[in-house]
Amino acid sequence: MGGSMGFLGKGVPPTQMMNMVMGSLYKQFTKKAINNFDDFHVAVLDIFNNFNSALPGRHFDLPTPDEIKACFLGWKEAKDEEEKKKVFTEFIAKKVKPSKLDDVTMITGIASPPAAMAAKRAGENVPQLKFIKLIPDVIFVPTVTILAIVSAKLSRRMYLK
Repeated sequence: MGGSMGFLGKGVPPTQMMNMVMGSLYKQFTKKAINNFDDFHVAVLDIFNNFNSALPGRHFDLPTPDEIKACFLGWKEAKDEEEKKKVFTEFIAKKVKPSKLDDVTMITGIASPPAAMAAKRAGENVPQLKFIKLIPDVIFVPTVTILAIVSAKLSRRMYLK
């Protein structure tokens, strides 16, 4: 598979690929009627929503409303369409940052599967929890892991506010 890409010229250069992506993003952006800041803000949020829903596993943090407002003012002051496109693509290139996993989420995700198995084995010996034997490990462990990660994220959000 790699040999064919080398034979064909090693694929698309990164700058050309970035220009194609930014061009298609700008086309999607300009399809919406943008008359004021609220329309601009909704269009930018729609682009980030498309990023986050289309790319599995990797999510991007949204820029702050103040950053979007500054971009809107620069975009509105631009004289022609080419200058507006330049302002928009520079904004997206600067502000599209992948969100980072925090250490708590990572440690919870790593530690919860063995803890779930240990809890299941211990619970099978308790008479009141004999029904745990009926739940297969394939269902029990991922469910407990997901619940642990969700509770860790929620508790972290509540603690940080």
